[in-house]
Amino acid sequence: MAKISFLLSAPGAEKPTPIFCFLSFNGRRVKVYANRSIHPKQWDAKERRALTRGYPRNGAINDWLELLTNRLTTCYDAHAAAGTVPTAAELRALAETEEAEEPALVANTAQKFWQQYDEWVNYTRAAGTVRTAQAHATAGRHLREFAEANGFAIDFDTLTPTMGDRWAAYLLNVARLTDNTINKHLGRLKAFMKWAGKRGYTESTALDRVSWARREPDVMALSAAELAALETLPLPVGSRLEKGRAWFLLACYTGLRYSDLVSIRPQHLRPATEKLPAHLRLTAKKTRAVVNVPLSAAALTIVNRLLAGELDTLKSQPITNPVLNRFLKELGQLAGIDSPVEVIRYRGGVADVTTCPKYEKLTVHTARRTFVTLNLGKGMSAEFVMKLTGHTSYKSFQRYVNLTPQRVAEEFAKFHDMPIPVKIN
Repeated sequence: MAKISFLLSAPGAEKPTPIFCFLSFNGRRVKVYANRSIHPKQWDAKERRALTRGYPRNGAINDWLELLTNRLTTCYDAHAAAGTVPTAAELRALAETEEAEEPALVANTAQKFWQQYDEWVNYTRAAGTVRTAQAHATAGRHLREFAEANGFAIDFDTLTPTMGDRWAAYLLNVARLTDNTINKHLGRLKAFMKWAGKRGYTESTALDRVSWARREPDVMALSAAELAALETLPLPVGSRLEKGRAWFLLACYTGLRYSDLVSIRPQHLRPATEKLPAHLRLTAKKTRAVVNVPLSAAALTIVNRLLAGELDTLKSQPITNPVLNRFLKELGQLAGIDSPVEVIRYRGGVADVTTCPKYEKLTVHTARRTFVTLNLGKGMSAEFVMKLTGHTSYKSFQRYVNLTPQRVAEEFAKFHDMPIPVKIN
């Protein structure tokens, strides 16, 4: 709750002195000049109002102080309802308007910012990119929490480079996020600002000057032997783990993202012809690029099961991404995919290295990396694999290339005479 107290700038002066107030809330105190002056002898220090007995004109000053009190209170209440806090500049501006009518909620700038942010999240969700919308909502949640923790009001005008830097520092030191996640959240906020700019909500481009270094971790993919171990793992047909394995193997065979796997419909399956093998033709959810994915015999079998509803849950829905990731860790452990792997996470440029069994880090996205790594290892050109995965830039595609020491040695040996290994008896 906000508390307002009016005081005199120089209560002992022998001439009129400005009136100001302290607005106290959330442990903060903002000084707002009332745009009025009064002689100290005409001021009631106890009531903190102008004396009117003997000074009839001072009634207008008290009326103004009441109006200003209402304005400040209304502004604070509107921000509190929106989960934000007013800025000092916003509060001080209320004393500069002389209209007797109460202005529209001054906190509308902050309210509108969050309304328009929610509009952007819903727009993204309506476009079919549900997981992207969830990521945008998470970035917004972190921004709200930052504002509440630091007493900042977030709107288009207050998102300055300094504010962006402070938010990034908050994400690192308070939210304890990694460098890559901080980079992504900054990117999401910048994307929102550009979206808002196209709709005329703002002209601010200040956040473009804020950046956070992205440090890519090592890419984890399954080896051919590990994939074979998973393929041959005996499981009851129709069990939850068998269905989970089928979803994962289809991703390994096609390179499709989870969002594209669950969107496969009968119209996406093109049967084999004399010139073309059976393939999937669909529009990638993330990039909106049209991809044509040839289907091996094993992949076609799984696609047919998928279209027949054999891979659905008991609720006739695809296995959700989090549940599938949980199944994969069980599958990996059962298949003996337990070689130790180093997990490197960067925070503020400092590497945090941990070691764990490989199955603990298995996710559905590992399949896409496995597809790229194994097909490049078989001799497919990067350009051809990019066409299959729908990547439009080599920079983003390169993140999926898992150049293991063994593969580097094998590739090098194709172009150079190598010494014959010495057998030790």
